[in-house]
Amino acid sequence: MTAQLKDTFDKSRSAFVFIEFQSEWLDESGLLFEKLVQDKAAFRNAVAQAALVLAAVREHGGGVVHAGLDLRDDPGYQLFGKGQQVLGLRSAIPKAQTWTGAGAEFVAPFIPEKGEFIVHGRSGASVLKNSNLDPYLRNNRIDTIFLMGFATHVCVESTLRDAHDSGLNAYVVSDACAAFTRAQDEYFHEHILHHFGGGTNAAELVRLLKA
Repeated sequence: MTAQLKDTFDKSRSAFVFIEFQSEWLDESGLLFEKLVQDKAAFRNAVAQAALVLAAVREHGGGVVHAGLDLRDDPGYQLFGKGQQVLGLRSAIPKAQTWTGAGAEFVAPFIPEKGEFIVHGRSGASVLKNSNLDPYLRNNRIDTIFLMGFATHVCVESTLRDAHDSGLNAYVVSDACAAFTRAQDEYFHEHILHHFGGGTNAAELVRLLKA
């Protein structure tokens, strides 16, 4: 944990953002876990560490944000141009036929509880892109976010970059996130993170929440 975080931590101005703790990732018989996640031990550990943070926030206070991806109202993938003649995730997601069925359900203990914010309208890898998260943060005077979830080098990184450029302070909870491989995760933490935010871990964050 950085000294700056220890000195400035204010849970009343913080949001704890849980990115895609949904069946599409957490169901180990599912396509994404089976085909994409190579470092499965790190992935399972990230789920366990994020659960510890979530329990601490629920007990000691702070804004819980569930930032999923949910295309159940758009089964034809019109948002992504139906996957035709496009690149990246806008092509891959419709081809994989994910996020439009049961895979979009949140998984316990990450099922939203009363008073916890659920992100809607998201259209990009960043959970801030075209969603209602930015107005939620600003209207509640939240200037710092803690990112957890999947995958480190895709949606977490995209959100981190967006948060930086939007004037937010963003911390990645390193052991509560996972990439597909150890190499991807190490590259992010060595070469990307310090340009756009800071890092902490679940144990340190829980200690701050309990203080």
